[in-house]
Amino acid sequence: MPDRASRPTIHIPGTSSHTLGPRTGLEGREGTLRYLKAGTGAPLVLLHTVRTQAEHFRHLIPLIADHYTVYALDLPGMGYSEIVPGASYDEPAMRAGVERLLTALDLHDVTLVGESMGAVLALTAAADLPERVRRVVAVNAYDFRGGIARSSLLARVVVGGVLAPGVGPVIAGVEPRPALRRILQGGLGDRSALREDYVDELLRVGRHPGYPTVARAVYRNLPGLIAARSRYPEVKAPVHLVYGERDWSRPSDRRANKELLPAADFTQIPEAGHFIALERPDVLADLLNAAA
Repeated sequence: MPDRASRPTIHIPGTSSHTLGPRTGLEGREGTLRYLKAGTGAPLVLLHTVRTQAEHFRHLIPLIADHYTVYALDLPGMGYSEIVPGASYDEPAMRAGVERLLTALDLHDVTLVGESMGAVLALTAAADLPERVRRVVAVNAYDFRGGIARSSLLARVVVGGVLAPGVGPVIAGVEPRPALRRILQGGLGDRSALREDYVDELLRVGRHPGYPTVARAVYRNLPGLIAARSRYPEVKAPVHLVYGERDWSRPSDRRANKELLPAADFTQIPEAGHFIALERPDVLADLLNAAA
């Protein structure tokens, strides 16, 4: 990372920060990816949600680092991964970033753990790389109509504005702290799980040059995440579907994914919302450590 201003304000004990350059011949089309690494054991890759970054897993990583070598990736253009002007941020492009991490580091026997958008990417990357993936834990897969707009009226207004023609880029570049906090709290059963220093960090990243363009592109990507459900039956690795009882998905959305993945384990966490890694990292850690 080139300067102090581009470094995160949150440090997760026991982690180190690393970067992964573009593949040969793709300089200018692929950006540098940043990831955190911690622990020892078989590899486990963490994939974060819409509008967040690797620090989303700040409370989970210390709970699993004695059982796994943990890699928490900043998805392309998000967190401290490089923003490449004109790059795509659709599902295949995001998935390509995940697969770059697995192939460049030559990871095998991988447990892929994703939350929200990251859950979809964990499943589709596993479909692409069956020889590398041991298991998939998909937490609150973000693959249903409406997405974050189901969170609250404020979320519907803000996301609708970001996606609007003409004014969308302007609205995407204006992110008041109270609005971001309220939208994120709409994904929590326990609103106190949203820490103020985490909101500060997300706002700081949101001021990176070009980030509003990335955010708008990611919100526009929901149809691609819905379409990616067609890849789920291709996953050969064992899958565990995890949902918060108060997730934005409806029971019908959850049943639909169980039908696509009939052999998958299924866990619903009482009272939890969309951001389980923030409010119930202990439950995820117990689930992951039991299978280490």
